[in-house]
Amino acid sequence: MKSLTASTHLEPDSTSRVSVFGATNDSGPFVSLRIGGELIDIALIARPGTADALRALARAADEAAAALDQIADTAADGDA
Repeated sequence: MKSLTASTHLEPDSTSRVSVFGATNDSGPFVSLRIGGELIDIALIARPGTADALRALARAADEAAAALDQIADTAADGDA
């Protein structure tokens, strides 16, 4: 991964979109995964051979969502 650090807050109305781009004379095929909201879009560009990195990102996102569910459950039980 090329280095860039960015921070933004996901909101309930955040959107995500996958776009597939075919090969052209100037570049090979790639996939764009865009996550956005009102002011900021983050685009991840993935080329062939990087599917495992996207799968790892999906697993990490699922783990983060499960942690948020647990936090919400704990708060609902009055423990937070």
